[in-house]
Amino acid sequence: MAITRDFKETIRERVQHDEEFATALLDESAALFLNGEPDLARLVLRDLVNATIGFEELATEVEKPSKSLHRMLSAKGNPTMDNLTKIFSALRYQLRVDFEVRTVQHA
Repeated sequence: MAITRDFKETIRERVQHDEEFATALLDESAALFLNGEPDLARLVLRDLVNATIGFEELATEVEKPSKSLHRMLSAKGNPTMDNLTKIFSALRYQLRVDFEVRTVQHA
């Protein structure tokens, strides 16, 4: 069966019509980073940026060239913690969400 729709287009449309989905993508990206999967986390962030704020506006918000942000959020990107913090902050503001950190007790 052939794919009839571009994946990025599907993500963009769903994010624009479903705030919970957008928030879930941001949450998933943070969880992936914290659980040692930065390559996948960057790709999820990239899709979320494309579907919401866009790289040009993000570049203005974080005071970095959009080309650098594209590289940072590629599979092989290597953003600094400062840059990731700025990116997450801009997305949190755009989506009007906050993070809640919970600890898990291990037996």
